[in-house]
Amino acid sequence: MTAIASSVIADAVRRKVVWVVLLFAAVLALAIPSLPSYGMGVVGAVFREVAIALMYAAAFVVALALSATRVPAEVDRRTVFNVLSRDVRRWHYIVGSWLGMFAVVGASLAAFTVVAIVVGQITYGRMMFVLVEAAIAVWLEMGAIMAFTVMMSTRFGVVTSVVAALTFVFVGHSVGSLLPRSAEGTAPWYVPTLDIFNVINPVAHGSGYGLAYAFSMLLAFVAWAGLLLIAASALFDRRDL
Repeated sequence: MTAIASSVIADAVRRKVVWVVLLFAAVLALAIPSLPSYGMGVVGAVFREVAIALMYAAAFVVALALSATRVPAEVDRRTVFNVLSRDVRRWHYIVGSWLGMFAVVGASLAAFTVVAIVVGQITYGRMMFVLVEAAIAVWLEMGAIMAFTVMMSTRFGVVTSVVAALTFVFVGHSVGSLLPRSAEGTAPWYVPTLDIFNVINPVAHGSGYGLAYAFSMLLAFVAWAGLLLIAASALFDRRDL
């Protein structure tokens, strides 16, 4: 699986979409403080909120570009047969591909977070290391989204997989609002939702989240990614190549 993940990383480096998205996000992050409203005393919380939004958008584009195209492209080019002929099981291929994508998105988020922290220091004289917490939350959510998209791509084409991923994100962030919420304003624990990865309020307008919340996010990530990758492996294993 390590070799498969490494090939995904190498392929991602050669694909211009990763660098274009990162450059676009970095330029926007650098331009945020120069917007007109920032000259009127807007606090750093707005900068953090916008930076998190850009962070999410950049990671989402990279995640979709990788996870929706990898399997269909390998099957169409028939290069997947070279991999599977080397005593590599199909679930190894699926999980290894996902691990490579997960690493690429993590590196992309790390680069963007460094830029945002540096811009925050230059503009506000504060090292906003709390943005690292936001990057971790976004990274975990992207891992779950990529697992779902990879699952869809084992049976469907790129367009269908992208549309399905967008639907998954929309439903995952809205299903909790359709049910009665707890006193803390959160959805019931038994409801599968992506809202647990939404940390804009504690990070942008607070001091971040605690270890208990980080652990709950990790558990949700393991559950989402684990179940979806199992399903993806099962679907790909039954596919007639």
